[in-house]
Parts: sequence; structure tokens; C-alpha cells
Amino acid sequence: QVQLVESGGGLVQAGGSLILSCAASGRTFSSYAMGWFRQAPGKEREYVTAISWTTGRTYYADSVKGRFTISRSAAKNTVDLQMNNLKPEDTAVYYCAARRSNYDLGTAVYDYWGQGTQVTVSS
Repeated sequence: QVQLVESGGGLVQAGGSLILSCAASGRTFSSYAMGWFRQAPGKEREYVTAISWTTGRTYYADSVKGRFTISRSAAKNTVDLQMNNLKPEDTAVYYCAARRSNYDLGTAVYDYWGQGTQVTVSS
């Protein structure tokens, strides 16, 4: 059973930084893709970024390119999301997700989900 647990959310001022972490357990994640989504109140869920566990290839939504960086640690079985130059529009619940295929990282179809962590950016 795959389990994903997010941590690191909180309140930050605009222009600030946060690191979110996703602890993955339950299996070996080689050949998996790991992603982050976010959902703001009253808005649709947005696919933010993804990484191939094996190759390290990445995908970023245009809204976060140049500000967010996704990385993974095989030793710790974690996927981190470094968020810099945060804006009020980044306020959302951020979800970690995993899927069994690491092809076409731009496809937002995932098999497993975490419970989410709140990120609030004040202006």
C-alpha cells in the first residue's frame, strides 16, 4: 500500500520561500513519477510539477517555472518542492501524488495521493 505524507506547509510573506516534503512508503518507487498538485478555494486542482523517480526528468507548470524546484531523494524516499519568490496566488492546499508510469510527465493522471498541506502566502 503506497502512502504519501506531506509536510512543510505554513504561512509565509510574499517573496518568501518554503520547502514542502513528501515522504513516500509502501513500495519501491523506481519507474514511478512523483508529482505535486495544488488546489485553492473555489478553484480547480492545478498540476504544478512532477519528477521521474528513475531519471530525474522534470515537468513544471508555466505558473511556477523559475520559482519552484522539485527533487527526490532515493536514500530518504522523499520528494521535495522548493518554492521561492512565493506570491499570494500560490496560496493553496498542496498535494503529493504518485503514479506507476514515469512517461509523459505532463499528463496529470496519478494513482496515489497524500492528504495535503496548506500553504498560505500573505501580501
